[in-house]
Order: sequence, then structure tokens, then C-alpha cells
Amino acid sequence: MLYRRHFIEGGSYFFTVNLAERKRCLLIEHIDALREAIRIVRSRHPFQIDAMVVMPDHLHAIFTLPPNDSDYPTRWMLIKAGFSRQIPKTERINASRRSKGERGIWQRRFWEHTIQGEDDFRHHIDYIHYNPVKHGYVTRPADWLHSSIHKYINAGTLPAEWGTASPENDKRFGERRLG
Repeated sequence: MLYRRHFIEGGSYFFTVNLAERKRCLLIEHIDALREAIRIVRSRHPFQIDAMVVMPDHLHAIFTLPPNDSDYPTRWMLIKAGFSRQIPKTERINASRRSKGERGIWQRRFWEHTIQGEDDFRHHIDYIHYNPVKHGYVTRPADWLHSSIHKYINAGTLPAEWGTASPENDKRFGERRLG
């Protein structure tokens, strides 16, 4: 099946990548394996991580690719495979995946959105950083360890109190602003 993807050389893209079993916590249980998989892929296929949050069962990220490069699918394939090779086989593997020699860790697809300008970029960074609050894991984005918000706070771009849980922020950083 062919999926409609938007490819812009040197573009910035927002991604959502999910585990197959959404009740598992593999991404934070094996955060070092995920970091290593990303490090290896970046060394061979460079890209900039503009923002990222790793949740127990999914992650969101914004990658900016180098000029003359729009191949984000290969990067995600390699990140997923690299992570999968590093962790124990404890997941359920259905017959379809077993017949193809696949593990059952990741959903096969991922969601991608091409960033359309500075406002879109900022909205998606805010969505990424607010995600742990949205899911009820913390009341302040700065309290979630697996987030690029710490880079923004350390650079002075955001205050540590940014995005404290509130109904107003839930609306402000909600999904309807994405896309």
C-alpha cells in the first residue's frame, strides 16, 4: 500500500511514533536503548532534533533534515529496528509479523506532518513539551525527564514554570491546533 507522504528536502517534520501495545512502557523502560538507536542513526543519516518527548508508549518529535535530503522514512525504520534489536523479546508477535520475521514492538506506520512556517513550528514544539501534562504524568512539563523542554529551559527560551497544568493550557496546547 502506498501512503501519501510529503517530502521537502531540508524540511522540518513533526512525528508521532507509537508502540504496537499501547499499554506497555518500553520506551521509558529502555530509554538508553532508544537514545543509542537515535545516536547511531544520526551519525549515519544526520538530522537535527528540534524538539522531542518520549512517553511510555509513544513519542513525538520534530526533525529537521539536511539540505538535499527528505528521507525521514529511512531514519524512522533504522531507529525502530535499532531499538528493537537492543531490548529483550517480551512482546506478543502476531502471525502476520511472525511470517515476515518482524517483532511486535512498534506500530508499522507513523504519523508525519510537514511543518509549515514559524507559527506551525512553535505550536508543535509547545504540543510536544505539553504532552506529559496532557497525559496526566506530571503537572509541569519541566517535571518530565524525557523531554527536550530541558534544553529550552537551560537556553533561557522557556521558563521552568512554562505549561503548568490548567484548563486554559489544555485547550491552548491541544491537538486541534496541530495539522
